[in-house]
Amino acid sequence: MNPFQPKPPPYSCLITETRGPAEWVTLNRPNSLNAMNSEMMLELQDYFACLRHKQEVRIVVLKAAGRAFCAGLDISPEHSVDISVAPAGMRVQNRVAEIINIMKACPQPIISLVQGAACGGGFAMALASDIRIGAPDAKMNAAFIRIGLSGCDVGVSYLLPRLIGASVAAELLMTGRFLYAERARKLGLFSTVVPHDQLESEAEALIEEMMQTTPLGLRLTKEALNVNIDAGSLSAAIALEDRQQILCATTQDHREGISAFIAKRKPHYLDCQSV
Repeated sequence: MNPFQPKPPPYSCLITETRGPAEWVTLNRPNSLNAMNSEMMLELQDYFACLRHKQEVRIVVLKAAGRAFCAGLDISPEHSVDISVAPAGMRVQNRVAEIINIMKACPQPIISLVQGAACGGGFAMALASDIRIGAPDAKMNAAFIRIGLSGCDVGVSYLLPRLIGASVAAELLMTGRFLYAERARKLGLFSTVVPHDQLESEAEALIEEMMQTTPLGLRLTKEALNVNIDAGSLSAAIALEDRQQILCATTQDHREGISAFIAKRKPHYLDCQSV
């Protein structure tokens, strides 16, 4: 197998579990604080890339085993790569950056459950998620600048200002300061902060509500949020919304949604495979 290609299952650093329409994926290197070695990076690339073809998976929950979400790049002696050598360094950069690109591009909403440290690439994965739920001990930072690199890496300089504003983003990226759970909630980066033992139930409540939407409507909502954050104008954003609404309006699921709303019952949408 090519050591630079995404690694298909069986995974050794990820655990996947299907719970109805949602797939739960767990970072599983707890003894290393889920730091990303080459194998984990290639497995994450494969996992998120394959979601585009999994119509039956409507929502993804990204979580982590142990006491940390992800401590970033594994720089332990047995896993570190000398990124000062350009070819090897670019391969490492591309592995992590590709994960972030694919997460944003995959059609399923991603809910991240963040406990403990989410540093460097782990911070980027949290930012690339659509919804973030934090534990009280969550702490995130752009760790890159603390090891002699720029604070701007693997998409963080693009994602963070759009989520929390330019001034606070500059503060965090230029210092490597930790952003702790309660401040993250106040800034809107975390939807909510709940105790560790309530992280999954909080995600399940979101999934339950999302399941009252149509498969097409949910995916197009993620698409519009991603595209319109950089829309050139309000008119351009509305044009995309208009297109999506008409696409949804032509489906049987829209008619079912109207009937269910009028009858005050839960809708029964078509199987996701038909989308």
